[in-house]
Amino acid sequence: MDRVSTRIGRRALLAGSVSILALSGGKAFAAKIVGKMPWEPDAGSPPKRVTPGGWLFFTPQEAAAIEALVDRVIPPDPATPGGKDAGCAVFIDRQLAGPYGRASALYMRPPFAEGTAQQGAQSSLTPAARYRQGLAALEKHVAANLGGKALRDLSGEQLDDLLKGMEAGTLKLPETDAKAFFAQLLQNTKEGFFADPIYGGNRDMAGWKMIGFPGAHYDFSDWVGRHNEHYPLPPVSIAGR
Repeated sequence: MDRVSTRIGRRALLAGSVSILALSGGKAFAAKIVGKMPWEPDAGSPPKRVTPGGWLFFTPQEAAAIEALVDRVIPPDPATPGGKDAGCAVFIDRQLAGPYGRASALYMRPPFAEGTAQQGAQSSLTPAARYRQGLAALEKHVAANLGGKALRDLSGEQLDDLLKGMEAGTLKLPETDAKAFFAQLLQNTKEGFFADPIYGGNRDMAGWKMIGFPGAHYDFSDWVGRHNEHYPLPPVSIAGR
């Protein structure tokens, strides 16, 4: 179709639209919202609030190992709790017990070939299976090379050396890609530290307080035009304060 006929076709379409509006009276109706906010609490599919206590995925030994690891990935300081006290292990546990752990949103069909870094994970393992396999391999490595200790009993320096070896790919674990496992642990620990507390991590909104993030306030319109000012209100979770 040439340009002239294209223009004619568009004109005809617009003219037809005008005719339809004219025949219908040309009136448009909008709902009026008076006396209340234009939303209802828990509308749609809100996330379920994580309740403390117990482990849904990790065994007690695995949970102790994860708490030790996340507390070295994000160590505590005088002003901010570390990964353990911020609830990162709880966050990871609840995620692995749900759709994320089962890889429900990922394409998990073969072939499983080694890909590039830009292609993401190409493993046949779900996140839950990677954690279970990786933690078991780490425990075997520690027991065999560090005097029969369990991972949770290692010193901070020993845990740091372990994590450094995983990150660099110099630590070799049986039937486990230590570097890929470290990348997943690091990503999930950061998510647990900065995600909304409703998911089990970022306890007392410690991560948000550290970086000055205000959270899920309903409205920031009063502050849109105010630059280089400290925001004085405390952070708010999806579930409130």
